[in-house]
Amino acid sequence: MVPTMLLVADGSHDPQRREALGDLAEAIASRGEAPVVTAFGSDTDLKTAVEALEGPLVAVPAFLAGGDHASSELFAGLNLADRFDACATAPLGAVPSIVANLAVRLEQAGWRPGDGVVLAADGIRDQDERQQVAAVARMLSRRVHSPVQVGHLGTWAPSVSDAVARLRRNGNPRVAVAAWRLVDGADGERLRELDATAVTAPLWPSDVVVDTLLAQHRAATSRLAA
Repeated sequence: MVPTMLLVADGSHDPQRREALGDLAEAIASRGEAPVVTAFGSDTDLKTAVEALEGPLVAVPAFLAGGDHASSELFAGLNLADRFDACATAPLGAVPSIVANLAVRLEQAGWRPGDGVVLAADGIRDQDERQQVAAVARMLSRRVHSPVQVGHLGTWAPSVSDAVARLRRNGNPRVAVAAWRLVDGADGERLRELDATAVTAPLWPSDVVVDTLLAQHRAATSRLAA
């Protein structure tokens, strides 16, 4: 029996995000590899979804490590301790295909060789998420052959706007922002309002995202069967 994929993310306060997450779930389900159920709301919605699912399940974060603090907190509350037939995967992080796609989106947004680059992440409290974001910045730097600064949209310093301003003070008149975001939403609007030369679109829609989430589900399915 193929485990159900339970997609988890916070979309409770942002209709635009929730719609984009729903589109992602439909794209995954259309591949026909596994049944897909979503939990895009509150802690209560997540608990209800888990309790309603019978049979094996794999909980898959529909967000990026360090890219969505609200979703990370929601996922941290997931309790599968009493489910022998269930497991959870880690959020997408420093995956080469994901970072390569981010580099392509930089070019599509108007980045040019020599431009400064800021990786826009969320406020990050978890050590593993900080390491993942730092690894993404290093990988992206190697791809664009330019240093990549990390800026935050949350309360952590430096902010994205501060990182953009610092690069300009250091002699980079053109600064592009690489949005470390899986789906669009209100935060995307905040980024587009920055005084940046270019801002990337979120990573979804992209076949790479669907492929990678399904690969995570397959790997977790193998672990459950072992």
